Amino acid sequence: MSIVKSLLNTILPKGLKGKIYKKFYIKLLRPFVYRGNSVYCPVCNGNFREFMPAGPESIRRTGAECPKCTCKERHRLFWLYLQNQTSFFSKKAKVLHFAPEPFFQAKFLNMKNLDYVSADLFSSLAMLKVDITDIPFKDDQFDVVFCSHVLEHVPEDRKAMSELYRVLKPGGWAILQVPIDTNLEGTLEDPNITTPEERIHFYWNEEHVRLYGCDYKDRLSEAGFQVTVDPYVKTLDEKSVKSYGLLRKEDIFLCMKPNL
Repeated sequence: MSIVKSLLNTILPKGLKGKIYKKFYIKLLRPFVYRGNSVYCPVCNGNFREFMPAGPESIRRTGAECPKCTCKERHRLFWLYLQNQTSFFSKKAKVLHFAPEPFFQAKFLNMKNLDYVSADLFSSLAMLKVDITDIPFKDDQFDVVFCSHVLEHVPEDRKAMSELYRVLKPGGWAILQVPIDTNLEGTLEDPNITTPEERIHFYWNEEHVRLYGCDYKDRLSEAGFQVTVDPYVKTLDEKSVKSYGLLRKEDIFLCMKPNL
């Protein structure tokens, strides 16, 4: 595949490289090269011989990224959870989605049962430009909130959690996912860790400002949520886990706002 990418870089005008890469290489050529029936992506309904590697070189993961829709392990788990453990695809709901993934936003916008809005401070894909620590909605507005792999980027994460709780309706639910090191009893965050190299080493990514530990549930509870740590992936058999390309250690953080 690197040969194909090098060839495209050589023969294409600079202004066309990005567009051609997305349309031809990702959407057409890559799924063809990875064609097969060993793994299945439930997000795009694609069958492939394997999933692609993903992640920083220092912690590169094999079998992670879908060759067609580019979703990764956490996205496939999230989709399966919504399908099999919630009424998300059938019940009417007003949904707030922070940092929307393109493959999810496209699907959610086409679901007639949803009143859907996406938000982010930096993403050009999001429908609204919103600071997660100062959400411009009144209290108790949304039935469902999604926020995946965002809070580890936010310096004032407790304020963000409180804002997500505030805009959720009583009886509403949220799925709030973050990278977690289960070997850490407490979250690692040190203001002296500032360089990209240090952040990659300690936080797994140069843009992260902390690495959550086993106290993540406690932080969410302090914001008011009733938190269920659902080990859904552990209920699946080994064949399914391999076929979907999931991580056994990843739990779903289902957060409810109690009816007061």
